[in-house]
Amino acid sequence: MQVESHAKETLMLITSTYAVLLTFLFIGLSVRALRLRRELRIAIGDAGNRDMLRVMRVHANFAEYAPLCLLLLGLIESQGAPSWLVHFVGVCLLSGRLAHAYGVSHATENFRFRVAGMALTFTAFVVSAATLLLLVLRATVA
Repeated sequence: MQVESHAKETLMLITSTYAVLLTFLFIGLSVRALRLRRELRIAIGDAGNRDMLRVMRVHANFAEYAPLCLLLLGLIESQGAPSWLVHFVGVCLLSGRLAHAYGVSHATENFRFRVAGMALTFTAFVVSAATLLLLVLRATVA
């Protein structure tokens, strides 16, 4: 498929790539929660089941953190941040969400994965927010 040069610049290809990868991760976490619900016959909530609560929190934690950071990723890309920096934020977000989900998913939590996952996620937030602030300030001063 041919895309005009100007139109190609506005596609946010880097953000789109991470959005796709994060979507697949979200679907995986969703399917896991749905399967456990079916297996345990729990329609709503956790019914006091610790395994269900854990699966729900892994899924919800992803849903709480990933969208805002993905939005920041798209904003820094659309404002002209260097592609290496956009990839850095995307890799931090994706690997952070994977590590956190892995660490929290086990009844005997591996806190190293959980902590590393949150550290990478917060790194993605801080780097993208600071970058966006600098890009906005630069644009308003110019």
